[in-house]
Amino acid sequence: MASLPQSSAIKGAKVLMVGAGGIGCELLKTLALSGFQDIHIIDMDTIEVSNLNRQFLFRQSHVGQSKAKVARDAVLRFRPHISITPYHANVKGSNFNVDFFKQFNVVLNGLDNLDARRHVNRLCLAAEVPLVESGTTGFLGQVTVHLKGKTECYECQPKPAPKTYPVCTITSTPSKFVHCIVWAKDLLFAKLFGDKNQGNDLNVRSSDASESSKHAEDVFERRENEDIEQYGRRIYDHVFGYNIELALSNEETWKNRNRPRPIFSKDGLPEKLQQNGKTDKSCATDDPLSVSAMGSLGLKNPQDIWSLSENSRVFLEALRLFFMSREKEIGHLSFDKDDQLAVEFVTAAANIRATSFGIPLHSLFEAKGIAGNIVHAVATTNAVIAGLIVIEAIKVLEKDTDNYRMTYCLEHPSKKMLLMPVEPFEPNRSCCVCSESPLSLEINTHRSKLRDFVEKIVKAKLGMSSPLIMRGSALLYEVGDDLDEDMIANYNNNLEKVLSELPSSVTGGTVLTVEDLQQEFTCNIHIKHREEFDEEKEPDGMVLVGWTQAPVEKGDSKSVRNGESTSKASSTEAQQEVLDEEISEGSDISGKKRKQPECSADKTMDTNTKSKVQRHDVDVDADEDDLVEVDHWTASDG
Repeated sequence: MASLPQSSAIKGAKVLMVGAGGIGCELLKTLALSGFQDIHIIDMDTIEVSNLNRQFLFRQSHVGQSKAKVARDAVLRFRPHISITPYHANVKGSNFNVDFFKQFNVVLNGLDNLDARRHVNRLCLAAEVPLVESGTTGFLGQVTVHLKGKTECYECQPKPAPKTYPVCTITSTPSKFVHCIVWAKDLLFAKLFGDKNQGNDLNVRSSDASESSKHAEDVFERRENEDIEQYGRRIYDHVFGYNIELALSNEETWKNRNRPRPIFSKDGLPEKLQQNGKTDKSCATDDPLSVSAMGSLGLKNPQDIWSLSENSRVFLEALRLFFMSREKEIGHLSFDKDDQLAVEFVTAAANIRATSFGIPLHSLFEAKGIAGNIVHAVATTNAVIAGLIVIEAIKVLEKDTDNYRMTYCLEHPSKKMLLMPVEPFEPNRSCCVCSESPLSLEINTHRSKLRDFVEKIVKAKLGMSSPLIMRGSALLYEVGDDLDEDMIANYNNNLEKVLSELPSSVTGGTVLTVEDLQQEFTCNIHIKHREEFDEEKEPDGMVLVGWTQAPVEKGDSKSVRNGESTSKASSTEAQQEVLDEEISEGSDISGKKRKQPECSADKTMDTNTKSKVQRHDVDVDADEDDLVEVDHWTASDG
């Protein structure tokens, strides 16, 4: 029970929750039961079947409805006299500006992605409203408190970068099953069912590029009057047979590697497939996402590991069903982990490729987890983290600054503790967001266009939604609903110009001011001209210096974001080692603050250690419960 002063602070507080997923459901319930009277919730998502095993405020009948609205209705049934205001909307919408945030005493985050979390962080800084961040993945969790000028903001420390793999590894020399999944999902699936205009090279590299191009010409296009099975076998033979033979022709590649085995359709299939009696029935459904090659072929257990023959049959049957029941979608599809047929196709294709390269096969259940970046949520962790959020929120409302804590929930005890409290760190003086430190950008000003700068730096790295770019008093680019057609045309024209040829030329030594009016966030970027960049290490063709982004890990070690899979003990053990070091440096079990040296706070711990201590980085309780990022994989909310 809260004390009387706390009860007074709680009852008079106006609280904003952002996110109504796994953490959000637990948090709303805990807030209501703790005596909070005025709660607002923002969530743009609707309820899915996969949410029901842990988002306990929702039921089967709620599928397809707004999470925020259903959560409100569910809680009002047992706390009818409190006020809960739901917003079924994107927190990045123009209605949720700084003035909107200023009306709240505290903001509680339960978001599922870095972009939205950065956005809320900046709005809270601009509105000078305290923010309590949170995240869970499996048994791991965290709660952190952020107050402008007193503690570091959410962006003060590096975030683990998405894991990427070299293209040549994916296309030519896979050594892990995840490489096969990325190939099947991002290359083969996209080539067959996605946007035909996007560049996509499925051909493994060979010493004879002309031969490769000649053979590949129109191979993925279905010929007029071509039988769907013939088409499927032709695709199969090309990607699993011919491409592998072509790769083997480059002897140099395989001097120190195991040679792959070409696989053709005749190797794993009879000359003519027998159609299962369930096939027609499997196409007759109102929900295209439920069409199933497994159902058509009588395969029932998603945890079974299929043989080469079974994988081959699933591959061809999934391809057939896409053309039979979802032909209108072909050319516009992208992989969706909730699309049963897409998961079946990717699993089968990845397993056939894995067979070729001597990589252990995986079940559909396992492949879906890898393809969708899934680590399964633990409802208890969500409940623990929600309770900790409310504890910190009460401290914030009571202005009990000395007792603020960042708290980590561990999978295995460290110093006999599963909950590890650490006093918040001071603001990072080099943070471009809360300390307004300038950045520098190395870029070829004679080759890079303004569009490159906007997309790769302003939006992708700085997370601005409505940017305004100025050189001195000259406005180079702006986004807004109040722009007239001539202004829009002028800015669009600027986007296609290289930096040095803009009306107000941008060259080495130029300082650009970039601002997001909605976030009320401004930063200055010093431009440094640079002629050449390493395509492998610097694929963007530009390098932003001073921005707190963690480096991409090399090799195949995965960075942890939104919780490394709990089946991988190493991530948890590494985190606990860091936390053990943290305790030994001064934080006892009561969470007392380590004494920081008088030099820069950044030297208290090296950047990598500090980032591991402060965040896993779990991007909130993982809904499906997306985690380790491979290339552009994303997380979902809890």
